Parts: sequence; structure tokens; C-alpha cells
Amino acid sequence: MLTGFLDAVFNGISIGSVLLIAALGLAIIFGLMGVINMAHGELMMFGAYTTFLVQNGCKQLGGFWFEIYIFLALIFAFVFTACIGLILERGVIRYLYGRPLETLLATWGVSLIFQQFVRSVNWILVSGLILFCLLFFGGLWFLNSRTNLERIRNWVVGVIFLLSLGVTITTSNILSQTYQLAVTKPWFGAQNVDVTAPGWLQTGISLAGVQLPFARLFIIALTAICVGGIYLFLQRSSWGLKIRAVTQNRSMSACLGIPTQKVDAIAFALGSGLAGVAGCAISLLGSVGPNTGQNYIIDTFMVVVVGGVGNLAGTIVAALGIGTANFLIGSGTIASLLSPVKPLADFLTFFATTSMAKAMVFLLIIVFLQWKPAGMFPQKGRTVDV
Repeated sequence: MLTGFLDAVFNGISIGSVLLIAALGLAIIFGLMGVINMAHGELMMFGAYTTFLVQNGCKQLGGFWFEIYIFLALIFAFVFTACIGLILERGVIRYLYGRPLETLLATWGVSLIFQQFVRSVNWILVSGLILFCLLFFGGLWFLNSRTNLERIRNWVVGVIFLLSLGVTITTSNILSQTYQLAVTKPWFGAQNVDVTAPGWLQTGISLAGVQLPFARLFIIALTAICVGGIYLFLQRSSWGLKIRAVTQNRSMSACLGIPTQKVDAIAFALGSGLAGVAGCAISLLGSVGPNTGQNYIIDTFMVVVVGGVGNLAGTIVAALGIGTANFLIGSGTIASLLSPVKPLADFLTFFATTSMAKAMVFLLIIVFLQWKPAGMFPQKGRTVDV
């Protein structure tokens, strides 16, 4: 029985590690800009799909490349999701600063668009997006270089938009009628896809009777590296100092010459990149689908709330605690430990599923927040007044 308990604790810590990586990015974005990014789960999903694509590419090469693809996938997932986060911040978020409700609704809409994009993406959609961006933004670049068109700028922008859209739709129709299924078939579809771990991650070791899979040990080590890297970045780098300054007092930081808009963009890209790394870790635990991020986003928000906004230690403790509690309750480990007390065991057995375990953990979190509404490690001193 003790072995089963330790095994469940280990599995719970590995899940909590994924939550911790994702929550770090969310905590940076929320702590700095006050933005509740509902699309954070979809950024994790993009990281997982990037891992799937890198795995397929390296599988074609075979041998050595397949054994190391996970490291390449981590780099690609971080860079790709960071770029998406940067585009999201520059294209949507920066127009909504100081309006939390609008930001929440906008990012929620973006998350739905991202989910549908993954279900529908094909060669026609990708080529159409590239063509439209080249025509529209190329036209804007030309317009910005012409000072004599300033008075009719809005009309010209409208014409460029309509022309770009018309050319894109016409070209896409011609391509789809010419090549048909070869260019219109979805890359992923609505079904989940499986990511195969490298051979050296498919085994494990046994320690005191507890089976420790290398894949979960890899996730825990990856989390430790991410936490250490973020700590060093925030405490030792110039941009980390600027991020902490803007987090504590944006107006004063701007008066001292810190480019707050650039800090916002870098912080959002960093948080998005961490979501991509978390998505890469998720792909080692199960199949990947359009709703993958939704399975983790609520827990990630709970980690930030329970741990206390802007507190690294609180985020770590909350992530490991929530992840472990979810697994212990959902796997029925606690119910089996309390089997001598039949009424209590029957009560916990009712919650011994993944969805019911989440419901019970949320109930416990609500009770906890009634006791400590500012989280496990609330901010103290002058930061409370910010």
C-alpha cells in the first residue's frame, strides 16, 4: 500500500511540474500586465503540436535524430509559441491594457480561433494566410513610405485590404480546384495524435519498489531547469530587472526611461514560450488534441491564484500541491488508504475519477481562499500598495 502511495505521489509531482511550467508563464503575464490570458492553454497546445511535427520529421531521419528530437522540440516549441505570443500582444493585447474584462473576452475568443485553426489547418489555409499577409502588410509598408497620401490614408487602407482579400480568396479557390484533396485535407483534424517518446525515455528505474518512468523524471528535471532559468533571468539580467521594476510601479519605471511597451512584449513572449515548453512536456504524458490546453488551463489559473500573484515560491508549492492532490484523489489512492473507515472511503471513491477529482480540488481551493484570499504567499510591504 505504501508503494502505491509513493507511486501516486511521484506521478502527481510530474503532473504538478507541467502545471508549474505553464503557471510560470501565466504568472509573469498576469503579474506584469494584469492580463488574464485565456489563450494560454492553446499556446500549450501549439507547443504539443510542434513537438508532434518535430517528432515526425526526426522519425523520417531515424536513428540518432529520433533519439534527440525532444531537445529540438523544446527549442522549436519555445520559439514558435513565443512568436505567436508576441504577435498576439502586438496585435490584440496592447490595445486593451487597463481593461481586464475586454482582455479576458478577447483572449477567450482568440483561444477558440486557435482551436478551430488546428482542426482546419491545411495547405490552402496556410498559403492563403501567407499571401494575404504579404499583400496587405506589403501594401501598408508602401503606403507608409508615401507622405502625399496621408489625407486619404484610411480609404487606401480599405482598398488594400479588399484587394488583398480578393486576390487571396481567388488564388485559394483556383488551387483547391486544381489540386483538390492534396491541398484541402486537414493536417491534424479533430482527432488526437500520439507523440512517441525517444527510446531512452520509454523505460524507467525501480526505486524501493516504486517505478519511476524516465519520461516523468525528464519532465521534473525540465521543470527544475525552467524555474532556475526564470529565477536567474529575473534576478540577474538587465531585462529581468526592468520586468520587476515595471511589475512594481509602471508609471515610475516609465519616468526613469524604461521602455514599458517593449518590456510588456518581451514578458508576453517569454510567458508564451514557457507555455510551449509545457505543451512539449504534456505530449510525453498522453495524446495531443485541439482541447489539450483546456485540460490544464483551469488548474494553471488555480496555481497562480493559490500561490499568490508574483511569488515564485508560492507558484512552486501550489503547482506541486494541486497536481499531487488531483492525482491522489483521481486515482483512488486516498480512498484505498482510508478503506478501514468505510464511510469516508466510499465518499472519496465517488471522487475517484479525473473530472470528479478536479471538482473536489476546486472545492478545497475555494475553502482555502476563504481563509487566505491573497493566496498562500501574499505580497507584503510596498508591493501591496501597487
